[in-house]
Amino acid sequence: MSRTITEKRAAFRALHASGCFMLPNPWDTGSARYLASLGFQAIATTSSGFAWSTGRADNHVTREIILAHLRDMVAATDLPVNADFENGFGDNPADVAQSVKLAIETGVAGLSIEDSTGNAESPLFPLEVAVERLEAARQAIDESGGDTLLIGRAENFFVGVPDMNDTLTRLKAYAAAGADCLYAPGIQTREQIKAVVAAVAPRPVNVLIGSQSTLTLQDLAALGVRRVSVGGALARAAWGGFMRAAQSLANGRFDGFADAASGAQLNAQFLDGA
Repeated sequence: MSRTITEKRAAFRALHASGCFMLPNPWDTGSARYLASLGFQAIATTSSGFAWSTGRADNHVTREIILAHLRDMVAATDLPVNADFENGFGDNPADVAQSVKLAIETGVAGLSIEDSTGNAESPLFPLEVAVERLEAARQAIDESGGDTLLIGRAENFFVGVPDMNDTLTRLKAYAAAGADCLYAPGIQTREQIKAVVAAVAPRPVNVLIGSQSTLTLQDLAALGVRRVSVGGALARAAWGGFMRAAQSLANGRFDGFADAASGAQLNAQFLDGA
C-alpha cells in the first residue's frame, strides 16, 4: 500500500465535492480487500456487521474493540475508510470529543456520530444536546488537523421516530454545527431523499440502501445524493448464505454449498497476504 493517511483523507474529501459514489460496508479485512479489488473508491465500516462477526449485537461492542477494528480496516487497503462510530461512545460532549480524537488516531478518513441514545424510552438526544455533541466532535477534528470528515446522523427512522420534519430540523442543525456530510438512515422514498438533499444543500448527503431497491446509483445521483452506503447489508447477505448452509448441514444435507465461492478463487484473491 502506498497512500498515506493524509492522501487517503484528501481523496475521500474530493469524492464528496461532486458526483455520486458507492460506499460499500465491509465487516472485516478480507471483505475490505475484496471490495478494494472491485474498484470501489472508498469503504465504510458497519457497526452491525462487525458486531455480528464477534458474536455480539449491534451497539454492544466496546469502544476499545471498535478502535482496534478501525485500525485493522485502515491498514487493510489503500482506500479511505469512513467509520461507523455509533453515537460517539459517550452521552456528554466531552466524552464524544475524546472518542473522536481516538478514532482520528486510527487513520480513518471520516466518521459518523449518531443522535441515538440507546434508550428505548427516549431514543433520541434532545436537539440541543445532539448539537452540542456534534460541535464537540467538530472541535476535536479541527484540533486534530481538520482533514477527517464529520458525518452527522439523524436516527429518527432507525429508532422508531419517523418524523420527517424533526429529521430535517436535526440535519440542518447538524450542518450548522459543522457536519461535512448529512445522513438520515431509514428514509426510502424519492420525496424523502429530495427533501433531505434540499434541506442541507450544498452539504453532501449519504443515503442508505440496505435491501433490494428499484433505485439505482444513477437514480440517486439524479436526486442529488452524493454517496450511497449499504450498512450491514453485505454482512447480512453473507450471514444468510452461511445460515442456509449450516441449517442444511443440521438436517443432514449438503445442498447449502451450491453457491459457495471456490477455495482456489479465494486463495488467489488473497495470495499477497496481509
